[in-house]
Amino acid sequence: MTTAAKTATTAWGFRTRFRRGAFGWKGTQLAIGRINEALTEIRAVARHDTACAAEGAVLLLEKLSPALCQIDSSSGALGNATYAAVQELAPLISHAPVSTKVRQQWLDRLFEAIQEDDPPYIESLGDHWGDLCATKELASAWADQLLPTLKNVLRERKRGTYAFFSGTTLCYSALFKAERHDQLLELLEMDPHPIWPYLVWGAKALATRGQIDQAIAYLRERAGSTTSETSIARFAEEELLKAGRRAEAFNQYALLANQANTHIATFRAVAKKYPELAKDKLLNHLIASTPGEPGKWFATTKTLKLFEQATRLAWASPCDPKTLNRAARDHLKMQPDFAMQCALASLHWMSMGHGYELTGMDVQDAHRMAIEAASLTQQNEQAHATIAQVFTPDRPMSVWMKRSLGLVP
Repeated sequence: MTTAAKTATTAWGFRTRFRRGAFGWKGTQLAIGRINEALTEIRAVARHDTACAAEGAVLLLEKLSPALCQIDSSSGALGNATYAAVQELAPLISHAPVSTKVRQQWLDRLFEAIQEDDPPYIESLGDHWGDLCATKELASAWADQLLPTLKNVLRERKRGTYAFFSGTTLCYSALFKAERHDQLLELLEMDPHPIWPYLVWGAKALATRGQIDQAIAYLRERAGSTTSETSIARFAEEELLKAGRRAEAFNQYALLANQANTHIATFRAVAKKYPELAKDKLLNHLIASTPGEPGKWFATTKTLKLFEQATRLAWASPCDPKTLNRAARDHLKMQPDFAMQCALASLHWMSMGHGYELTGMDVQDAHRMAIEAASLTQQNEQAHATIAQVFTPDRPMSVWMKRSLGLVP
């Protein structure tokens, strides 16, 4: 049975849920749920029939923008969901074992969907166009199809006229897949102000030739001030890792390329790419890369159970007292010495005026846990000496803390 015949017999449940304008202005969460349901359905089919699943993927991508066009997408959540869907579905389509005729039909349908993509929910599909073609021959044919329009647009841009072509990224991706790298670079030279999604294809072409340093320099020279250093770092790290230049990738780009919302997430991202590095050495490198702020790595070090190092960080620079209190509470029984140091450090930084939205309860918790941990470790004298220093008059918050503990009226 052909792929088309199989698809005709596949009753895709998501088909009716993604009618044009199916979701209203406030339909973000419902739409995200429907997208996840559709992906689950396609994954289930992919376990036993990848070609049929790929046809379902094409169908879903066709239906996304028309179905979502009326939703308020200002929160960004829907954009993230559709982007993730494209990243998952594109490889499924690329690797599907189908004939050139079927693949060409898919590409025609997807190209039409990209032309009608408003708002642009599937525009990132263009980055995968060369892979979607699967072969150099088909990619080259698509490049030839797209080139006349792209050249006209670039000529207009060179004259200073605003011009846009939704097939630009598709053309660059197809040229790259077809290994027509010189032509790709020539086109980019025609563009007076290429944006990052276009320019990166030129850098990829150079890197593919083994000219990685030139590729990085190419991006730095042409990207302009509007391109973030993070984007360049991610490209540079990826290409250096592919070339086996791991030390350079790590020393020059790893921290910036893997920057996450939290320090522990950053550590995990870097550790995943560089498993050859011991976690304590990796952590030392990351701490050294943020001079003057070692305390911000306390939670990461504690999570990794590097308690001696975490203790040093707790005292090295301002550390959030609430974070220190939680660490003291969580480790009071199993690591009482560490818990005592956390509680004392919490009192210390509170007395110096550090911390946000602190209350008397925070002071009481830190004081209680310090005394309790000191008793468990027979370090009462040391704990009381440190607490006495916390309450000296030269500390900006010492009076407030003493009042919180009922030590002064």
